[in-house]
Amino acid sequence: MVCRVYLVRHGETMWNAESRYQGHTDVPLSDRGREQARRLSRRLAGQRYHAVYASSLVRAAETAEIIAAPHGLEVVRVAALKEINFGAWEGLTREEIVRIFGPLYDEWWRRPLTTRLPEGESYADVVARSWGALRDIVRRHAGQQVLVVSHGGVIRALVGYILGMDLNQFWRLRQDNGALNILEFYDVDRGVLVLFNDCSHLEDCRTPAPAWVR
Repeated sequence: MVCRVYLVRHGETMWNAESRYQGHTDVPLSDRGREQARRLSRRLAGQRYHAVYASSLVRAAETAEIIAAPHGLEVVRVAALKEINFGAWEGLTREEIVRIFGPLYDEWWRRPLTTRLPEGESYADVVARSWGALRDIVRRHAGQQVLVVSHGGVIRALVGYILGMDLNQFWRLRQDNGALNILEFYDVDRGVLVLFNDCSHLEDCRTPAPAWVR
């Protein structure tokens, strides 16, 4: 029986707006981020969900709570769905990281799966924990529809894994704040990408992408 997962990236934070690396640091939604979540909530109000899950970070949990409100569902927080831990890079811009860490930044962009960030994680760590969490959700909700709110890095990891991508190239998958993605699972190891980075509900409320991904 098919499990349909509505996979959402959280709304904008001020660090997103300032293009700062934001991993485990618990930055709340900005006003625009809350509006992004409200617009997606209106879009999804007619759906029926059996459960709502979110990363334990406040920006994802608050996004999930706004979307879940019309459905009367409690948000289950899952720590394994948190963004990558950027460690010593947290709160820095790309330019600051390049200036301070130089060659390590280039190495991480070439081989993020195996390059461990100072005081942080490798991308392989993110893939392992987030995929394990999603498999548990899919196994629990066979034949049902669920909402999962997480982060750009996690969503790229999950979608790329399902598509069989080389996840050292994860940055090729654009994922905007407040974007909607849909995955269908025919069993826990057979996922199909149905919709990716859909922002049609945002119209004039999108967060500009950082210059390095435009």
